Amino acid sequence: MKPGLAVGSTGRHALKIGDEHLVPALFGGVAFPNMPAVFATAQMVGLMEWACVAHLRPYYEAGEDSLGIHVDVDHGAPTLSGQTVTVETEVEEIDGRFVWFRVRAHDGVEVIGQGRHRRAVIDVAKFNDRLAAKRAVAGLEG
Repeated sequence: MKPGLAVGSTGRHALKIGDEHLVPALFGGVAFPNMPAVFATAQMVGLMEWACVAHLRPYYEAGEDSLGIHVDVDHGAPTLSGQTVTVETEVEEIDGRFVWFRVRAHDGVEVIGQGRHRRAVIDVAKFNDRLAAKRAVAGLEG
């Protein structure tokens, strides 16, 4: 990771919510077709991860990326299609290649979710080697 990322640094990332982000659309619409048409928790978590990646991306060295390895968030309020959700990120701790973020999501009316997220900065080539080895052990080759 390039130098410069500091505890306390903040970022923001926003997304206008569409029907594809709602609970009934999860898993191709087969898992929860009759659930309320509100922003899905799984989508909110994904948006929080996206916001953290956007925060980290300027600090990646060539060949680096990051993976989410821990999520601890609540989702306490519904959001409708057409609203914009903004996620605020704050670096809480940096421990080598591991970065903890404080995350907070707001839909323009109220806070809808908040908590913590941890990411691991990875060397993509080494990670792909690890995946290839696992693919072979799992019998997924060819």
